[in-house]
Amino acid sequence: MSGPITLFSTLAVRKALDDVVLAAFTAETGIEVTTVFDPTVQLVRRIDAGETFDVMIGVTGSFDPLAERGIVDLASRTPIARSGIGLAVTSDAPEPDIATKDAFVQALLDARSVAYSVTGASGIYFAQLIEDLGIADRLNQRATIIEKGFIAEAVVDGRADIAIQQLSELLFVPAAKIVGPFPPEVQHYTEFSATLSAGPASEAAQALVRYLTGPTAAAAYGQTNLEPVA
Repeated sequence: MSGPITLFSTLAVRKALDDVVLAAFTAETGIEVTTVFDPTVQLVRRIDAGETFDVMIGVTGSFDPLAERGIVDLASRTPIARSGIGLAVTSDAPEPDIATKDAFVQALLDARSVAYSVTGASGIYFAQLIEDLGIADRLNQRATIIEKGFIAEAVVDGRADIAIQQLSELLFVPAAKIVGPFPPEVQHYTEFSATLSAGPASEAAQALVRYLTGPTAAAAYGQTNLEPVA
C-alpha cells in the first residue's frame, strides 16, 4: 500500500491513537501516519486555511457542512466511538458530590473556578448547559475559559478547582483525578467518526479507516474512557 498518509483527528481519541492504535496499524501495514490533533472546530479552521488530509476523525455531525463544500467523502463516514463528559480535580482534593443534578450544580457553584474549553465539543455543550441551568453568569464571572488543550492542566497548576472535558481527554493529565462522569440528567455524549477526504482515496487511507473500527482500536477506545457506538 502507498503511504505515508495524513490524519486530522479530534483530541478526544488521541490517547487511544497515541498509546496503541497508530503504532499497531503501522506495524501491521507498514503505512506511516502523520498526525494533526486539534478540537474539531480547530481542524475545520485548518482546512479553511488550506491544509489537507487523507483521513479525518471528528464529531460526526461536523462532516455534513464539509461534504457540502466538497472536502470530505460523506459516503465513507464511519462512526468509531463516543465519549461522555466528566469532571476532574487535583489528586489531593476532596471529590465533590456529583451523583445527582442538584449536587452537580452545587459543586460547580462551590468551586473557586471551573475550567472549560471554548472550542472543544465538551466545552461548547457545557457553556449551553450552564445557561440552561441558570448559573452561567455566576460561573463565568470566575471561570477559567481555555481555547483548546487538556483542561485538567488548569486544576494542576492552580488556575481552577474543577476541570470539565471529555472523559477520554481528562486522562491526558495524570496529575489530576477524574471524579466521574456528569450525572445522567445532564450528561451529553459526543459521537466521533472517521471519514476520507473527497476525491480518489488511496488504499492506505481506506485501510486506516477500516482499522479504526477493528478490534485493536475498539479495545484501545475502551481503555481510554471511550465507548463503542451503539
